[in-house]
Amino acid sequence: MISGLKQRLARISALAAVSLCGVLAMPASAHAQTEIQWWHAMAGALGERVNDLAAKFNAENKEYKVVPVFKGNYDETLAAGRAAFRAHEPPAILQVFEVGTATMMASKGVIKPVYEVMAMADKKWDPSIYVPAVAGYYTDPKGRMLSMPFNSSTPVMYYNKDAFKKAGITEVPKTWPDLQTALLKIQSSQATPCAFTTGWQSWVQLETMSAWHNEVFASQSNGFGGLNVNLEFNKELEIRHISRLSSWVKSGLFTYAGRKDEPAAKFFTGECAVLTTSSGNYGNIKKNAKFDFGVAPLPYYDEYKGAPYNTIIGGASLWVMNGKTPAVYKGVGKFFEFLSRPEIQAEWHQATGYVPITKAAYELTLKSGFYEKNPGADVAIKELSGKVQANSRGVRLGNFVEIRTIIDEELENVWSNKKSPKQALDDAARRGDEQLRKFEAANKAGKI
Repeated sequence: MISGLKQRLARISALAAVSLCGVLAMPASAHAQTEIQWWHAMAGALGERVNDLAAKFNAENKEYKVVPVFKGNYDETLAAGRAAFRAHEPPAILQVFEVGTATMMASKGVIKPVYEVMAMADKKWDPSIYVPAVAGYYTDPKGRMLSMPFNSSTPVMYYNKDAFKKAGITEVPKTWPDLQTALLKIQSSQATPCAFTTGWQSWVQLETMSAWHNEVFASQSNGFGGLNVNLEFNKELEIRHISRLSSWVKSGLFTYAGRKDEPAAKFFTGECAVLTTSSGNYGNIKKNAKFDFGVAPLPYYDEYKGAPYNTIIGGASLWVMNGKTPAVYKGVGKFFEFLSRPEIQAEWHQATGYVPITKAAYELTLKSGFYEKNPGADVAIKELSGKVQANSRGVRLGNFVEIRTIIDEELENVWSNKKSPKQALDDAARRGDEQLRKFEAANKAGKI
């Protein structure tokens, strides 16, 4: 009996030894991966491309797993990220649109600056590889990158070539008066039911319009110089331009179709002949339009000396949230390196219309012949390539989400003929200044 017990114990010991050897022999890939939550605002086809990017990175880096999670539109994603931080459950990466940049910068203890994250992942990382007009928006006063540029865009003008041909328009309008002449021809020829519409009216028709002509939008270098900022977009250029658009509404040349991306559908369905909106709509329009279309720079007013200067960026960047482990930050850094690779950026740019964030990606796309096959796809890059001036760097304001909502409300008062352009812009500046004072007070008090 004792002999049998010894035999059974011997067999158990042997099995345990085999099991232990098996554990020791397990490949590294079998160990738990470091998961990296990425909350984003990319819906539809763009969301699918975000998933593809994560899957491609995960396939190359078995020790990490990037998990993209759609959190709604830009406003909703920012709100979800801030709420999650307060609940001590933030994602590792949060996509935030450019109007939320100042809010994220001022959120003490909420973010982990990208330059710190990249140092943990690769000490050879060179921030000079990024396009200055894009990367410069997301840097601190010392020139250090705080967030990673991702889907960067700028306003452009899309036009229906078939409608232009039917209306007898042989040259693409370069100035706003030229565009008005073209729109009148489209209207009189009934080439399309609607002549003109615009997306993102504050960004395109006020913020970028000011930069395009090197006119001030707000004090303190449009918010880059400090928190004590006042809005100054209620001056000659802006009043004149909104007055022009108001006259177009009254004459039927301009059809207002929404504050954000909603107007794009009126263009790619063929209803409106001209659309000013984000270059990031290129892929969507190319996929849906059943007619030949073109892409051109935004119109400008040629009596302003030196105009046009450069447009400003939109889209979003990727912010790294604080409170994660060194392993997570190392993985995030590797993921950002992956996103910055020329071939990855070139593919993203060509498929979506967002501008490439690195110089190498642009060069790769140029050499591939993509721009020859897709005329106009490089317009956004050229618009951003102008020499940045004092008032054309961009706009970076606290509570900018709220300020844009105020501007939208006041512009809608103009389109509905409830207020004059001057009154609406004066009211928008006054109400916006109230938001700036709230932001200034909150940040002096150390609140987020």
